[in-house]
Amino acid sequence: MASQQSYPSNVQLPRKLQRPQYIEVPAQNIAAIDPELSHVPVDYIRRGLKNQANQMFAGIAALQLPHTMHRSQLHHTPSLTISIRPSGHSSSYPTHILALSRSSTSSDSHVTLVPTHALILASNCASLPRLPPSAPSHGATVSVTLPVLPLTIPAPAAFAPLHTFLYTHSAPQLLSALLPAIPASFLSTLTSPQALRGTLASGPALHTLSAHLVSSAPGMGALTNVAQNIAAVWRNAVALGVHDPDLWHCLDLAWEVILGAMNLGAGAR
Repeated sequence: MASQQSYPSNVQLPRKLQRPQYIEVPAQNIAAIDPELSHVPVDYIRRGLKNQANQMFAGIAALQLPHTMHRSQLHHTPSLTISIRPSGHSSSYPTHILALSRSSTSSDSHVTLVPTHALILASNCASLPRLPPSAPSHGATVSVTLPVLPLTIPAPAAFAPLHTFLYTHSAPQLLSALLPAIPASFLSTLTSPQALRGTLASGPALHTLSAHLVSSAPGMGALTNVAQNIAAVWRNAVALGVHDPDLWHCLDLAWEVILGAMNLGAGAR
């Protein structure tokens, strides 16, 4: 168990975000989606999917999908037929709709609906079971019918930053979501994994980012919310078995910066 450190507002936060034990992405999960990829290295598949991210995002954006569904409807909704917005862009439509909840027995009355692409999940999430088959049916390009996949994760409300990262593998984009006030001038320097690791190893650089965050935040409550969101993204990554090194460097960096900011903020009070 990670050691605990006390912060204002009676919030207990771990000093470090522990990484899960490494697990290989099951090759059979990828092959079940596309048999032609059964002997293709996973890193090569991820690079190819990253190059298709814009078309996949265009396909997601084209769906006129509600953000939530009442939990009681899940048992009667194995699939959804969704209208498609006209788009001039080349689009790759999703293959599944995730119905996210904290647990199958959660008291939440609604689940969060997230359109996704099966290969993105299968090639990045080692702890996911094999996804059910999907053969999206298109109705004269004005609608698409997709299977609904119930999935429990620790923090559905914090799924978006991680989900986006699985497509883009962009450290600057993830950090801007984890630390909303992080300077764009700093993000522009993250041109390689080495730059990310270098910042994480530099005490002065971390202190500068923490000080900037304190000066930009409206108060300790806002800093606490940022910390809790980072921790929520971390819990989701652990639960899904995402082992991308850049993801974990981003989480570590964001965590060091926010803890430093909270300490600076507490000292200034």
